[in-house]
Amino acid sequence: MSEHANDNLPEPIDLEARRARRDDAAQTPDEKAGIAVPLSAGDVERMDTAYEVALDEDTGTDPGGGKVLVPVDTRGVPVVATPGERLPIIPVHLRPENLPATVRRALARAAHVAAFHAVRSPWYGCKLAWFAGRGVTRVARNQINWFWVPNSFALEQKAADGNELKEWEKIHRELKRTRLWRGFVLAAQNVGLAISVPVALNTAPTAAVALAGAGLVAAAAHYGRPAGQTLVGTAVVAPRFRKLNSDIVLRAYYAAGLGKPDRSDQEIRFGSQMSRDARNTGSQVLVDLPYGKGWSDVSGAREKIASGLDVHMNQVFLSPDKTSSRRHTLFVADRDPLAVPVGRTDMLDCKPRSIWRPAKFGKDERDAPVSLMLMWISLLVGAQPRKGKTFAARLIALHAALDPYVKLIVVDGKNSPDWLKFKLVAHRIVFGTHPSPDDPDPIGNLLAILDEILAHIDRVNTQLAALPVSVCPEGKLTEELARDSRYPDLRVMVIVMEEFQVYFETEDQELNKQIAAKLSRIQAVGPSAGVVIVSSSQKPSGVGAGDVGRLFNRYRDNHAVRFALKCGNRTVSEAVLGGDAYQEGFDASTLPVGDDYRGVGYLYGAADATPTVRTYLADHSDAEKILTAARAHRERMGLLTGMAAGEEVERATRDVLADVLTVMGADTAAHWDAIAGRLAQQMPEQYNGTTPDAISAQARALKVPSVNVKRDGATRKGAKADDIRAAIARRTT
Repeated sequence: MSEHANDNLPEPIDLEARRARRDDAAQTPDEKAGIAVPLSAGDVERMDTAYEVALDEDTGTDPGGGKVLVPVDTRGVPVVATPGERLPIIPVHLRPENLPATVRRALARAAHVAAFHAVRSPWYGCKLAWFAGRGVTRVARNQINWFWVPNSFALEQKAADGNELKEWEKIHRELKRTRLWRGFVLAAQNVGLAISVPVALNTAPTAAVALAGAGLVAAAAHYGRPAGQTLVGTAVVAPRFRKLNSDIVLRAYYAAGLGKPDRSDQEIRFGSQMSRDARNTGSQVLVDLPYGKGWSDVSGAREKIASGLDVHMNQVFLSPDKTSSRRHTLFVADRDPLAVPVGRTDMLDCKPRSIWRPAKFGKDERDAPVSLMLMWISLLVGAQPRKGKTFAARLIALHAALDPYVKLIVVDGKNSPDWLKFKLVAHRIVFGTHPSPDDPDPIGNLLAILDEILAHIDRVNTQLAALPVSVCPEGKLTEELARDSRYPDLRVMVIVMEEFQVYFETEDQELNKQIAAKLSRIQAVGPSAGVVIVSSSQKPSGVGAGDVGRLFNRYRDNHAVRFALKCGNRTVSEAVLGGDAYQEGFDASTLPVGDDYRGVGYLYGAADATPTVRTYLADHSDAEKILTAARAHRERMGLLTGMAAGEEVERATRDVLADVLTVMGADTAAHWDAIAGRLAQQMPEQYNGTTPDAISAQARALKVPSVNVKRDGATRKGAKADDIRAAIARRTT
């Protein structure tokens, strides 16, 4: 979104008045420019394709033309100047604080150009000799042609064909006299050269001879070079870009049906001059639609606007403006910015990070860094398979892992290798839904982890309420408290739920309800206690039925921040971003397709603007390197906890079947309500608040049948001790 330096915006620029003022445009562009952002050599060289000419011809001194620069803020948005406002005397890049960087860029550019030409100097010498030889040959040929008088044969032949003997004789005599004179001139020239050159070589200083010889060779080479070729190559080439001017923009908007040029009340007007953005990656302008038109009209016409501008739709970006519903910023990138990878994450330096500082997530369409503040939010990541969803969620988890004070919990519903290395640092970790040798009861462990998180939230809130105002002035968790060794419970907890919908769709509906209820409660009360949730899903809708479906939708919709990569259709995009995002013109199903666009998505809810983000890359080997360093940081500070520390954790490693068999004692069978009561009484730290339905569901998930048990004169559902022993035996074989 556009931000302005002052609230008093000028009246929209009248196009006719602007055309009438063209004759007054005698000032140089720099005098009218204000802040001009230079293009560094590094920026140019990162471009794959470049040409020496712009796509559009220069439109002269039109204030709406592409050559005019206007003051811009730090985000590259034009600052609309009020009448009489004084523009900066010293350009921004020449101010004292920026001068060192400007000098460094200039020196780097000069060094690059020097090295570029030095490496190619032998080839330049060969070309110089060849072109000089061509030049000498061309001079000799032209002198011979001059001596022979060009077209003389045609004149004689014309007279002969007309039987005009006198005319032919006259032409022939004139040609002889001309050739005699020109031959004398050439002979004098050659004699003069034959005498003067040896004399000069013997009498003139060597330096002067060398200098003159170099000049003559250079002149001959210049004269002999083929048309369109240069002797020296170009080290830094100006980029090829679409230069905006008023006519092009008006053509695009009128072609898109957003206005009518023949009606004064339906004209498209401009709220700023055309300008390059701060990073020199494209052109931009504030556009005012006719009264009655608004953001919904222009957001749906993006493809038509791109067609009118004669660029690809991926190069056109529209941002609503806070000052008016009919005003927005049009930004046209020089090239498709979404296809340009932003490179690997800077976390490869393996230095500690802080969860209280923004995580570097990627870059937007203007190549500006995009960071994500994780505290007090929950993040939902959604996309089709293989579009970068796991990489995006893992990037956030890696940032959390590099903060030694964060307790990281990873729940991987798809049981993939993408999260295996998080065992190095994870306080808790769960893979899949089916029992395995490493985790005989993943569902039971997940429920235990959720209980632990809820207990952590209660402890944090209780402890914060008991702290004095001098320590906790606002009654909320702070960075200082979260790092204070006196309060080990006041730690930030980050929960990563990969393919979280899997845990709403287990085979047992009762388990689904418990998981859904616990997750919804954690999401509701967790952020204030420093619990951050990162959820990812390729199926963010149509999950569960009844209470489970309702709780799933509530959990999904209550994520404060959304990141949607390429989605299969509009419905899925709305499920990830929310319906409001679609009304604002953001539909992840319209994102481009292809390997070049993996990791590209809309980041909605993190700020007023909704940037199209290209995420930084951290592949499997990068993640392993970062996590190894993160573990070393935690070990050095004594902050490695949970499963990563090899602890026999209370409920994450509990064995439900063994616990049930223990409380049954000598009984051959027992009702579920009796088993639940005994567990809560004998193992309160693990089973406090458990219900008969919960114990029944967990046991049945481990292949223990629920049978009719007659005890104390009553027949109710329960379990037999032999069935529990058989389930334990099957699990260990």
